[in-house]
Formats: sequence, C-alpha cells, structure tokens
Amino acid sequence: MLCVLGGLTIWGSVRAVPTANMTNGAYYSGDTNSNNVSLMINVYWGTEYLDGMLDVLEEKGVKTTFFVGGTWAVKNEEMMKKMIEKGHEIGNHGYLHKDHDKLSESANLKEISNTHSIVKSLTGVEMNLFAPPSGAYNKTTVKAATSLGYKTIMWTRDTIDWRDKNTELIYSRAVKNAKGGDLVLMHPTANTLEALPRIIDTLIQQNLNVTTVSETLGAE
Repeated sequence: MLCVLGGLTIWGSVRAVPTANMTNGAYYSGDTNSNNVSLMINVYWGTEYLDGMLDVLEEKGVKTTFFVGGTWAVKNEEMMKKMIEKGHEIGNHGYLHKDHDKLSESANLKEISNTHSIVKSLTGVEMNLFAPPSGAYNKTTVKAATSLGYKTIMWTRDTIDWRDKNTELIYSRAVKNAKGGDLVLMHPTANTLEALPRIIDTLIQQNLNVTTVSETLGAE
C-alpha cells in the first residue's frame, strides 16, 4: 500500500517524504509558523473503529479531516453525515484506491470527480482536498486535481498504522518532535483508536492545536 524510500523523492512516481509546505504541487505540511497540526484519517476500511474515534475526538474537543474513498462513501452515508455533524472536514481519497501515478489524466479526473459527486450527492459537501491513495501521484495527478479545484495533500509524518499494529509505535510516530504545520497520517485501526487519546493529549501538552487540514494549511 505504501512505500517510503529512505527520504528520496522520485518525480516520476512520488512517494511520501517529509517536506515542508508545497513540493511538486502537493502539500507535505501546513503553515509551519502556526501551532496547528492535523491528524488526517484516510478511510477505505476500518469502519468499525470510526465511532470510537469520533467519540475520542469529541471528548478531547478537537476536529480533524477524514479523507474518504468513493467505494466506501457509497456504503457509509450515515457515518459520513455523523463526521460532518460533529464538525469534521471531509476530503477526497479517490474512488477505487488506485495508484494515481500510474493513471492517465482522464483516469485521474474520473477517480477524483466520481468521489466528489458521490459525497456531494449524499452530504451536500463540496470537497477541495485530495489525498492520493498510497501517496502515489505525479504531475498528471496534480494537474487533474487542480483542474477540479482540489489541493493535493500528502503528509509530514506517517504512523504506518495499517502495517504496524503496535499502539506505542503509532503513538511515537505521531508525536515525536511534533511541530506546527504537521500533517499526521493515520487510518481507522484498533491500535490507532487505542493510541488516539494519548496522541491528542500529548500534542495539546506541547501547545499544539489539533485541527482540520484546511486550518493547518492556513490562508494563502
């Protein structure tokens, strides 16, 4: 699903590399002069953990951004509405979880626009943030997303919670050396849910404001 290549960025097929602000047309962090950080949650599976995550977020009084896949959205209208009702932001995570760096421009457009149409029809929300599945994107992806009014969102730090089912490791990856502007990638997993209260508490203790990706990006 995800490949991190020792800190190297290869433009033909870009994978996650912690970088400040915008690189190659995508955002790897938000406003580093702010104290805002985001726990961005990519959703194609793990629905059974979302109620628990929403409860923790509400208990801690913080907001976040859920990037939803189109096929997931079709089956989970009520959960999306619950996210929105609780004040969270919804972003686009493509329709079929494809590697967008391997798609033509028309296929990129289809994946993003289909998900946009589904979410809008079910919730009325007009999304404008796109997180490429597996962090796979290229110039064609960015061009397609931009033409649809989207910002392409990567991440500053990755909990790799889909692979490493270790609560302490997920916690450490989320909070170690955290700073303003960080975009922290996570997914709805049992261990992420277990780590989430302590992640939020630690970030707040570090005088960081846990909020949506849009707010962390800041005004441009």
